[in-house]
Amino acid sequence: MTPLVLLPGLMCDAGLWQNMLPQLEAIGPLTFGDLSQGNSVDEMASSVLENCPERFILVGFSMGGFVAREIARRVPERVQGIILIATSCEADTPAQMMFKRKVAEALQQTRGAFRGLGHRAIQHSLGRQHEDDPLLIQQILEMSLRMGSEAYISQLVMERNSDRHLLNEIRCPTLVVAAADDRMRTLTESRTLSELIPDAQLRVVEDSGHMIPLEQPALLATLLHDWIDDYISCG
Repeated sequence: MTPLVLLPGLMCDAGLWQNMLPQLEAIGPLTFGDLSQGNSVDEMASSVLENCPERFILVGFSMGGFVAREIARRVPERVQGIILIATSCEADTPAQMMFKRKVAEALQQTRGAFRGLGHRAIQHSLGRQHEDDPLLIQQILEMSLRMGSEAYISQLVMERNSDRHLLNEIRCPTLVVAAADDRMRTLTESRTLSELIPDAQLRVVEDSGHMIPLEQPALLATLLHDWIDDYISCG
């Protein structure tokens, strides 16, 4: 059995993995990282490490991929492998930073209860064939409501710096998973990760947008299981 540490993305919690739990539990014990703790990638990594087992595989989705790589650089002797899902090594562009700051400022000025992520933002996180799926939309909305406005503001204004220049320091087996219809992260970003991390493998999931763990849970679980069997369990 191989322990997995699961790291979600922006405004996501353990619910991100809810449709994969039986398959993931068959791989090994699960630790759910909480990325509502900390105002930077460094602080998030420190918080997650407090609850990690002695040896583990990191599974980082989107923003969680940045945290996963930071953990792998800090404690390489404890990390058996990394799985990076729908993520990047690129810093936010000035335009992205400005947009996030504006959203954060609007949230800070809003009175009344937090209503979660907007419908249009949720749709954009899904592939075109899933963007009107009421169950997926509700799952994402509920995660954002559980996370709350304070976590949203913190994650929006957090600096997300590039670690492109540090990728060659990752020496453990690495799997990069991209989605063919991801409108938030490009296939080029995934290819960059797979090319700059030594010996990394790249897999592309069809019929999915950014939210691969919710849109294609069975296929993603099979990819993880097979890769762990090939590159971790058998050494």
